[in-house]
Amino acid sequence: MIWMAVGCRYKEASLELRERLTFSSAQVPQALTELHRRYPQLEVVILSTCNRVEIYAAMELGGETNDFPKTAMEGTDVLVNFLAEFHGLKPEAIAPYLFRKTGRDVVEHLFLVASSLDSIVIGEGQIAGQVRAAYELAVDCGTVGPLLHSAFQRAAATVKKITTETPIHKYRTSVASVAVSCFARQIFERLSKKTALVIGAGQMAEETLRYLRDEGIGRILIINRSAEKAERLADEFNGTPLPWDKMDEAMVQADMVISLTGATEPVVTLARFKTQVAKRDYRPLLILDLAVPRDFEPAIAAIPNVYLYTVDDLQRVCDENQAARNQAYPAARALIQQELEHFVLDAHHRKSARVIVQLHQRWHEIKEAERERLFSKLPELTEHEKQTIDYTLERILNKLLHTPLESLHEEAGGGMEHQQNLLNAIRRLFDI
Repeated sequence: MIWMAVGCRYKEASLELRERLTFSSAQVPQALTELHRRYPQLEVVILSTCNRVEIYAAMELGGETNDFPKTAMEGTDVLVNFLAEFHGLKPEAIAPYLFRKTGRDVVEHLFLVASSLDSIVIGEGQIAGQVRAAYELAVDCGTVGPLLHSAFQRAAATVKKITTETPIHKYRTSVASVAVSCFARQIFERLSKKTALVIGAGQMAEETLRYLRDEGIGRILIINRSAEKAERLADEFNGTPLPWDKMDEAMVQADMVISLTGATEPVVTLARFKTQVAKRDYRPLLILDLAVPRDFEPAIAAIPNVYLYTVDDLQRVCDENQAARNQAYPAARALIQQELEHFVLDAHHRKSARVIVQLHQRWHEIKEAERERLFSKLPELTEHEKQTIDYTLERILNKLLHTPLESLHEEAGGGMEHQQNLLNAIRRLFDI
């Protein structure tokens, strides 16, 4: 049994290199299928995101391997060469920027990635879904077997345990997520019957709309100077696009306003805003001004029932939440180590069990053959004498098996490759 992983992350490789090595959604099935065609016994999962490109592979030793190397480190050479070949690059051009992992380090890395402890932002929740999607796609392509099944399923269980037992995934750390999940929830108990007005249609506006949708906002209005961009986002997030000159009317309808334009002067002045306040019947209004420079004049915050927050207010919460995540890191890391140890022991025991069964079967076959040979030469033996001989042979067999079986149990925690070497030695010594 060998475990391998190769790839590049934001830690080792530049954005330019990651862009050259990334797999599109259509390329992942192609790569999985080709690797499996070349090496049918090789289990493979490919994870490709904006921050990492990683190939996880595992294989049981024994039988036909289509010339795949018998050691994990040599196997990583095959994966590096395949990665380079698939993208039309030379292996020596990318090899210095790739990580290589073997044995238990592969599983540990998978657990760290899935739990977002290996992310740029510790605790960000998106990566767990990306890992799950990569695994499910490989399952659909038929490139996952019992080894990677067990590893990725244990990784998912580890993520759930960390989420349940530590606060590391609890704290939001992006401005958009804090705006919606923290500040909006402070003002409104339920968002399902509220109307949100988003002013702007850039990348942060899109991220904010995603969080609004996830939080179950009732209605979305989108205004942008470019009507085409507003319509595109409205189509994607089931919102209503409005022309720029309808902003005042939209603010009257809205329960929260999130503004993210690139204007150099305030879009809404105090005087302009005051003309709309009375039309709202002084209903509470949350304004999240995420623009720099600011879109709303600061003096608006003094109006009753208006809650105006700027990007600096949100960034302070983001920083506090990130600090809280960092404090929770040791506990999450300890859980990963605990789950890793359990996984490795389970893998050892499953592997050892097969050898133990084979060893028992082999030696019992020998015992039975010699028993029948002895009894055929001594037909005068009574049943009692035969039972005594049976008992003696069984005791001898168990004593002979005791030492190799004890060795297997004692070496269960000695590392995947170490145990594999022991199993291989037992197979050779006892001809199984």
